[in-house]
Amino acid sequence: MDKPMITVEVAYALPNEQVIIELKVEQGATVKQAIDLSEITERYSDIELAGKNKVGIFGKISRLDQILREKDRVEIYRPLIADPKEVRRRRAAEGKKMRKGAASENTTNEGDS
Repeated sequence: MDKPMITVEVAYALPNEQVIIELKVEQGATVKQAIDLSEITERYSDIELAGKNKVGIFGKISRLDQILREKDRVEIYRPLIADPKEVRRRRAAEGKKMRKGAASENTTNEGDS
């Protein structure tokens, strides 16, 4: 007896291009199986599921062995270029320097008048 089929999507986005591939998979298929069936890794050789690329379903990080449900969208994420925490720390440090400089300039200007 054949397993019922479900419809899912596999999505991958680059800065200038977004690809969404709709496909039918057997009920009980995994994230990895859907990615393999979509053949997206042949189209984009920079995708490394075992290494740098994480995957998710509708924006929630998932494992490759996660079982899919009808209408799930499997997303392949690109690695971050910069660590968001480090970027915030740097901006905060720059903001403190700017504020200190701005305050001393105001104090100097007021004394000159």
